[in-house]
Amino acid sequence: MPVERLFTSESVTEGHPDKVCDRISDAVLDAVFDQDPEARVACEVFAPGGSSIIVGGELTTSAYVDLQKIVAEALCDIGYDKPEYGLDYRTISISNLIKEQSPDIAQGVTGDGMYQEKGAGDQGIMFGFAIAGEGDEYMPLPISMAHQLARQLAQVRKAGIIPYLRPDGKTQVTVEYNEQGKPIGIHTVVVAAQHDDGIEHGQIVEDIKREVILPVAGGLVNRATKYFINATGKFVIGGPAGDTGLTGRKIIVDTYGGGTHKRTAGHGGGAFSGKDPTKVDRSGAYMLRKIAKSVVAAGFAQECEIQVSYVIGRADPLSLAVNTYGTGVMTDEDLAGIIREEFDLQPEGIIKGLDLRRPIYAPTAAYGHFGRPEFPWEGLDKVKDLQRHM
Repeated sequence: MPVERLFTSESVTEGHPDKVCDRISDAVLDAVFDQDPEARVACEVFAPGGSSIIVGGELTTSAYVDLQKIVAEALCDIGYDKPEYGLDYRTISISNLIKEQSPDIAQGVTGDGMYQEKGAGDQGIMFGFAIAGEGDEYMPLPISMAHQLARQLAQVRKAGIIPYLRPDGKTQVTVEYNEQGKPIGIHTVVVAAQHDDGIEHGQIVEDIKREVILPVAGGLVNRATKYFINATGKFVIGGPAGDTGLTGRKIIVDTYGGGTHKRTAGHGGGAFSGKDPTKVDRSGAYMLRKIAKSVVAAGFAQECEIQVSYVIGRADPLSLAVNTYGTGVMTDEDLAGIIREEFDLQPEGIIKGLDLRRPIYAPTAAYGHFGRPEFPWEGLDKVKDLQRHM
């Protein structure tokens, strides 16, 4: 029997309960940064169901933000605008549990601590990843396709093309690879689409295939492709009414979907949404994506994964590890030396280099933080600098 070489990644729509919370967290961050770019924000949101949203975390700023307005606008934009959805932006109740950042943490970030420098906001490890040959984004194909399907699901809902769809939804894509590790097609597509009551399952399957799957993945599906659309037969109750939501619970969706058939892509474990860029689990991961993508685009390797680690209060990373999985034109150790020379990995250098103290974060909350050219960490402006070392 032929050996199946498969890898699967998933995505979720902006109306998924966890993504609702990510969106609100990043909307709070953007609203604060719009007034106070030096603010420190760590905003967490909990959506327990019903008509309530709990906003907590730490906030140190001179800005004033209207939480009620921020939450309502986020929910309205997502599409929670009818009581029957179990969440309506017009009647939402907000519990504000935000407090100021601990001074013990703050002194490490402001340079008042032991190291007398603007250091990392916490200890931790971060990863960056890029791969050639699976699309123009330098991203693994399974997560890229899953995001595209999730975004298409939201677009056809908002445009009224499939008028009975509701905001919640999930996608999953299994890609088949050949012996050389190159993607050759889509093995399985899974879509769970929240919908109005009373819609026939057969109609949902037909509409999702025609308006969501084929426009996005038509060139990669074939007669053998398997489809599972609303596999329970009904998905009316969804969003926070169907399951509680929490900021930061979709970290693999946010990054690389776990990787590809050839190898997994690491994740340090830290969530992104609601955190200002002094939190290196966010800004460090952004810079490492930029570096890994630049390394691959510059022709140094076909694949690249980079890991760094930090300690709270200290600016320089404790370690830098590079792995090109045998595809590099030089040793990983030599490449690591070039990276240290060309990229500033201190938190303040990352923030300035990527211009992160501005309200750019709400769009990151759904459909992945990577592989999207509108974000500064996706830029390839350092490729020529790297190529001078070849």
